[in-house]
Amino acid sequence: MTNHSIRAKITGLGTYVPERLLTNADLEKMVDTNDQWIMERVGIRERHIVEKGTATSDLGAKAVECLMRHTHITPDDIECIVVGTVTPDMFFPSTACLIQNKIGAHHTWGFDVSGACCGFLYALSAGAQFVCSGVHKKVVVVGADVMSSIIDYKDRNTCVLFGDGAGAVLVEPAEEGEAFGILDFVHEVDGSGGQFLYMPGGGSWNPSSHETVDKNMHVVHQDGKAVFKYAVRKMYEVSETLLKRNNLKLDDIKLLVPHQANLRIIQATADRLGLPPERVVLNIDRFGNTTAATIPLGMADAVADGRLKKGDLILLISVGAGFTVGGILIRWAY
Repeated sequence: MTNHSIRAKITGLGTYVPERLLTNADLEKMVDTNDQWIMERVGIRERHIVEKGTATSDLGAKAVECLMRHTHITPDDIECIVVGTVTPDMFFPSTACLIQNKIGAHHTWGFDVSGACCGFLYALSAGAQFVCSGVHKKVVVVGADVMSSIIDYKDRNTCVLFGDGAGAVLVEPAEEGEAFGILDFVHEVDGSGGQFLYMPGGGSWNPSSHETVDKNMHVVHQDGKAVFKYAVRKMYEVSETLLKRNNLKLDDIKLLVPHQANLRIIQATADRLGLPPERVVLNIDRFGNTTAATIPLGMADAVADGRLKKGDLILLISVGAGFTVGGILIRWAY
């Protein structure tokens, strides 16, 4: 991470999940599965799922509205919107444009970042650079996905995993000499892993057609074993890199906020790092894998239950389709 004279900090957080729940009991009626199998393999009890016709921009806009209520900013205060999503409303215009219009932010610009489960971390790092450079003072970063729109609910290996949701943070400059804020980040991509987690249909490679629909190419395809192995290794490695680069010990980290993809991935990563359960945010049982929304939802839960307070040092880590890898070190500012 390049050193800047200005440090960016998160000064507010808002989230939103749809009301409708899809429980394991519901899934038992749809595919050959059961609650015990799902809990043992992935640790999920229920997921929030949108009603038909609800788009990613709808969830993102509600998360930003929640953020504005908590921070007392107005839409006109927002200078830039960066959205991490893998389920945009459409190819174009961007989801950032649609959120901008829905919240009435008339003096902003924005763009989308496609990083799959690392989408929020990549968007946060990108948005923070505008603050660090002095270009903007109020950047809103959104992580939002409607994963139910690209899931095959006849495939028990993927349909049990995903939910819908959104989170948004306000990124502002820290005061001179202030210790709070985004301290460092490490991001990687490994495109050779793209074959293990992807949606093959709908892009320029396989444009939408009757054939692509018939071949079920517009849904998530995943090799769970390959993803598991890579995720555990890289989430550990990126954590170790950030600690060593900043001369920190594991005891310095108050909370690990990992991407909520699979309970076993989170537990295996925590075990390799030597972190006890009380220092790991875990809410996958209530939300499932909401892709770009999992980390802001995790931070919101930690704030709500008093586990995350001003001055705490936290580590955000994720691995996603691509493969994408991300880690951000933050000194919590409020």
